[in-house]
Amino acid sequence: MSVVVRFAPSPTGFLHIGGARTALFNWLFARHHGGKFLLRIEDTDRARSTPEAVAAIIDGLDWLGLGWDGDIVQQFDRAPRHAEIAHQLLAAGHAYYCFCSPAELEVMRERARAEKRSVRYDGTWRDRDSAEARPGIAPAIRLKAPQSGSTTIRDLVQGEVTIANTELDDLIILRADGTPTYNLSVVVDDHDMGITHVIRGDDHLNNAFRQKQIYDALGWAVPEFAHVPLIHGPDGAKLSKRHGDLGVDAYRELGYLPEALRNYLLRLGWSHGDDELISTERAVEWFDIDAVGRAPARFDFAKLGNLNGHYIRAAEDERLVTLVAQRLEKLVGKPLTDIELRRLRAAMPELKLRPKTLAELAANARFLVAPRPIRLDDKAAKLLTPDARQLLTDLLDRLRAPEWQPERLENEIRSFADQKGTKLGAIAQPLRAALTGSLASPGIFDVMKILGREESLGRIADAAGSAG
Repeated sequence: MSVVVRFAPSPTGFLHIGGARTALFNWLFARHHGGKFLLRIEDTDRARSTPEAVAAIIDGLDWLGLGWDGDIVQQFDRAPRHAEIAHQLLAAGHAYYCFCSPAELEVMRERARAEKRSVRYDGTWRDRDSAEARPGIAPAIRLKAPQSGSTTIRDLVQGEVTIANTELDDLIILRADGTPTYNLSVVVDDHDMGITHVIRGDDHLNNAFRQKQIYDALGWAVPEFAHVPLIHGPDGAKLSKRHGDLGVDAYRELGYLPEALRNYLLRLGWSHGDDELISTERAVEWFDIDAVGRAPARFDFAKLGNLNGHYIRAAEDERLVTLVAQRLEKLVGKPLTDIELRRLRAAMPELKLRPKTLAELAANARFLVAPRPIRLDDKAAKLLTPDARQLLTDLLDRLRAPEWQPERLENEIRSFADQKGTKLGAIAQPLRAALTGSLASPGIFDVMKILGREESLGRIADAAGSAG
């Protein structure tokens, strides 16, 4: 059997982190088995579905590198097909017209609550003749669900799960206005698309029982189900925005690389021994549903940051230059000049060693493109005391003559420190503050080389003359 899976988001918001993991698991499963990964937009909720959300979902999948096969299926466009199947069930005696008005259904619900029963449809029209209906009431169509026995899902993650059929009422499959309901649409679309495995969050497990009853009534083969536990926060509570339940676009903006996010999401609920760093190629080779755990995974920003730092260090310098340049241009409000881009390229091998996000990397690289006089952070400003500024003034004359290479600059500044009877650090830190505006940067002699003679001497002169 050729594997065919699908990712089927509702376009009512951005592609959130849980949806991204679901998409990743489906994509990996398809690629591992040499099958197809299809994309279906479940946009039947017309009031909440927006073109902007559809665009955000597609953009998120593109950025994550989760390409789909074939054309995107828009569920709303298939509504006539869904209605056709509802009437097919009606004609076969597996469904019936329900003429209950909204008021009657509310009375039914109130009675159940008063009697402390589950709020379910009581089958009022299950065996009645439509001729008994009052004129002018448009009927819904309900599935004639089995009333005895049980329904069992043999789930690839959850195992065998059974529910008594008395717990399931006759669900509406076609509303009175002629629009299909979610569970019918999903079954028809999955069947028509040839879906062999339905991999989704375990919040859909209850839907699976209803969907299986629809499959059985139609005599269609039921796909394999795999309901993956949801992602929780570090405290074990349901994932929220404060935990990291953000759109994929937010992670992109925060400075995470797509390969790092893929690697991290892969390890949320799936494992391969003690392996933590898993390339996409290796993930395709190793991934299968049998290694997905039943316990909820816990989202941890610290682990994601550490993983992202690894992928930043492993990334090609030129790729990072492009990504960081885009961020720097936003920070300084102008395109970078060729000189500034050359500085960024020269500094990147060392700049990328410590940051955990591209945002941190850009912040650390800002000194390379900062206009003079550069802005000093609080620590750098406090360090530039009158004595420190005098040292910089005296140092300027020594720096005008040397060849502008790190080794020569280091020798000159060490000689200057010896002349002043002080340690190198007493010179290097004020120098670092003057050149970068902070007390953290790549090696100070490399910074001077990257900035060049004219820019370096200009920044030192600015700081030396910045008496309060």
